[in-house]
Amino acid sequence: MLQAMISSMKKIFLFVMLACVSATCVLADDVRKPDLLIADNSFFDPTRKQKVEEPYHFHVEYRIEAGFVQGWQHSKNLSFPDMYLNGARVGATFTFVLPLHFGLETGLLYTILTGDYQQHFRSQSEENTQVEVIRHNVLSHRLTIPLRCFYTVPLWRKLNLFFYTGPQLHIGLVEKDHIETDLSDATREWVIAQNIPVESYDRMSDELLRASIQWGLGGGIEWDRYRLEAGYDFGLNNLVRHPRTPGQHMWEWGWNISVSFRL
Repeated sequence: MLQAMISSMKKIFLFVMLACVSATCVLADDVRKPDLLIADNSFFDPTRKQKVEEPYHFHVEYRIEAGFVQGWQHSKNLSFPDMYLNGARVGATFTFVLPLHFGLETGLLYTILTGDYQQHFRSQSEENTQVEVIRHNVLSHRLTIPLRCFYTVPLWRKLNLFFYTGPQLHIGLVEKDHIETDLSDATREWVIAQNIPVESYDRMSDELLRASIQWGLGGGIEWDRYRLEAGYDFGLNNLVRHPRTPGQHMWEWGWNISVSFRL
């Protein structure tokens, strides 16, 4: 009888175990599996990320420009004394945008410059021991054609840093030298003998070349459509048309600062 009871208890124990296992399996199927799908998956959308740099496409940028210019005419001859010319420049440029942040700029600018200087001479008259003077007031009109290679360095958003180098051509229209003299007759004769002008004249008519070639270096900053730049230009050619003495020369160097607006 004892064995029958033990056998019955084993059967009950096995039945309970089977019931527990079955219940566990059913509950496991009812447990909600984690949802691997994200409702808003725009974060992983590759089209959502903005490109760091737009692909290159050729185009032309047009600008209007205005600024200050100072030129320095340097010579070692009494006929062409050293003189600073100050003035303004205004005009339009256009830039061919090239790959790798490079650009090629040219255009047409009108430049007006003015300057004055004095020449002092020891009197050639025995009656006058004072220093005698020739006063010059120069007004120059010219066209400027730049040809510059630009390189742009992006800094932040629409803020850029740029550098440029290249030649520019000045085409002289007129350079009027208004002269006032305070000379005695003897000194005037001596001055004329030295080929020094004593009457007003156009320096471009016979004395100086109309074409002045310079090489420039410069740079600046650019914000959106606005650009602030400055540079220095080195004279490359002798401006004296007909040297009266061996080695007679005059060079023109200068610097400029300007602002421009991209249309």
